This record gives sequence, structure tokens and C-alpha cells, in this order.
Amino acid sequence: MQIECKLFGPFREDAGVENVGGEYDPGTTVGELLRALEAEYSPLAGRIVDADGDGTEGSTVVSVNEKHINHLDGLSTELEEGDVVRIVPAVYGG
Repeated sequence: MQIECKLFGPFREDAGVENVGGEYDPGTTVGELLRALEAEYSPLAGRIVDADGDGTEGSTVVSVNEKHINHLDGLSTELEEGDVVRIVPAVYGG
């Protein structure tokens, strides 16, 4: 299934790309997606998912279709075809 995933601010600058989405297996969770991104883009390692793996690191905001994952099932939120995931440092922007 196709997922659109966008990085913002320092995450985008450090990864060197904005759109890191792609093809994922059905049932992939937000947590699995984020861990895969940290593994693929080494400058992001340890900066998105916290060390315990049960939430996001620091003040990182992750949304799926403009809904914060804390208002969904957190890292256990299952992604669906066409979902848009945004990863933003909370202190970035106006």
C-alpha cells in the first residue's frame, strides 16, 4: 500500500529529503514506519521514537491525515492506503 510521509524542519534537513513515503505492507503501524525511517536515515536515529519505543521522542509531533497520533492509537495506529503521515519537531514553525 502507498503511504505519503513528509518530514519537516530539521528532520527534513538532516535526512536530505522531504517525502520519505513509499510502499508498505498492509497493517503497518505508525511505530513500524517511524522505526524504519530511523533505520534508513541514520541522522534521524533516536530522534523520532523514544528509547522505550512507546511514544515519540521529546516534542516530536506525528500526525496521520492531520490527526495527532495521541488522538488515535499512538504508535500502534495502523496505516491504510493513501494515508498522509507528517513528522514535525513541535518547536518548528510559527
